Amino acid sequence: MSWNFALILFIALVVTGVIWTIDKFSLRQKRHARMMQAIELARPSWSALPEEEKRSREEQLRADLGKQPWWVEYGASFFPVILFVFVLRSFIVEPFRIPSGSMLPTLQNGDLILVNKFSYGLRLPVLNQKVISLGEPARGDVMVFRYPVDPSVDYIKRVVGLPGDEVAYLDKRLYINGKEVPRKRDGEYFEPDRVAYTAQFTEYLGEKPHQILLDERRWQDLGPTSSFPYREKCEYLRNGIRCTVPEGVYFMMGDNRDNSLDSRFWGFVPEANIVGKAFFIWMNFGNLSRIGSFH
Repeated sequence: MSWNFALILFIALVVTGVIWTIDKFSLRQKRHARMMQAIELARPSWSALPEEEKRSREEQLRADLGKQPWWVEYGASFFPVILFVFVLRSFIVEPFRIPSGSMLPTLQNGDLILVNKFSYGLRLPVLNQKVISLGEPARGDVMVFRYPVDPSVDYIKRVVGLPGDEVAYLDKRLYINGKEVPRKRDGEYFEPDRVAYTAQFTEYLGEKPHQILLDERRWQDLGPTSSFPYREKCEYLRNGIRCTVPEGVYFMMGDNRDNSLDSRFWGFVPEANIVGKAFFIWMNFGNLSRIGSFH
């Protein structure tokens, strides 16, 4: 959906930009020349009129002949606005809406978030091709990306495995390069979608701790939903999964560990699919206290 909107916005930018350019460097001069010529031809017929009437007629003639065609008026007027929006969402920040509870408790269904578009480098709009590298995803980042199975859909998950990492999720315990990721029990969380309480934990995956939801008693059957690139790098076991992350891709997981369709099921996220780093909740119409930064 985001990709489609970006394409529509780009087409609108090109169309209005062409109209604005043609008007500024061609049509505007022609309208002015035609207007001045008409005024010069009309002035002899106004010679006997009072000065006030002459000025009135000249102003009316200027208004009539200097008026832009409707398509030029709208195209040229919308161009600066579309240009501003295009630059803002392509290179600075882009808004997204959280559509599910897969990132609970960090992000709730209905959260409206902002995504930093330059944290991981500047990319060409629509093509999403990185042209300037400004950084790389870090373990623990909350990242928006195009769903590898259907790139027209945007997903949001947490970066768990970097290129070269060995990621294992065994018996509902997360291991990175053979070391278990520390976590501690942190009360319970009420999941509105399931109308049930789930155990909440603080996990120490990246530089800053974050919360996850996990029911240690609930059985979770992990298996591939379909074949995916580098499928041979993952081993599905009776008690979980173990993957070696290839170069140029990332292993993503949702914070709601028992209710997230993520890399454990559909594989890795290519670098080319990255949209940006999520960093701020700017609105939740059902709960204004949600507004603020997160990690």
